[in-house]
Amino acid sequence: MDLPLTTQRLKLRAHTPEDVIALQRFYSQPEVARFLLDEPWSQEDATAKVEERLPKTDLNGPTNSLALVIEVEGQAIGDVALWFTDVENRVAEIGWVLDPAYGGKGYATEAVKTVLDLAFDRYSCRRVVAQMDARNNASAKLAERLGMVKEAHHRQDWFSKGEWTDTLIYAMLTSDR
Repeated sequence: MDLPLTTQRLKLRAHTPEDVIALQRFYSQPEVARFLLDEPWSQEDATAKVEERLPKTDLNGPTNSLALVIEVEGQAIGDVALWFTDVENRVAEIGWVLDPAYGGKGYATEAVKTVLDLAFDRYSCRRVVAQMDARNNASAKLAERLGMVKEAHHRQDWFSKGEWTDTLIYAMLTSDR
């Protein structure tokens, strides 16, 4: 896979060890971690998470996953990941995180659309799913803006950080594009 990917305003690139500080800057924020499975990242967490993401450079590669840093003007502002949940049937899941300081500018929309296009056009995905905490209105709106269809609202199906939470499931099929 040829990386980085570029859009009108963004560069989507593979993780490097140098990303630890930038990613920890926003993943450590309680408002970011609130809707994620992890607690706010410490420096050690950031180092371990970046290490996990380094080999995730091709959906058809050994990890069956792609983890990309969203960069604007040389600054890492988020990341987006795509991974197969069913290789044989070409079903993938997508997830994203954006530094709140960069919210409301369309960066997440631009990045996630690029990765969705990649999923369908390069990797021949038949279906791409996004699962999220139902309280995460920004991610739900992003999924809808991109044309993903809300397929489910699972009530209190996940125990996270001391409380039962709801999960929203959005999906896009090749035929939805």
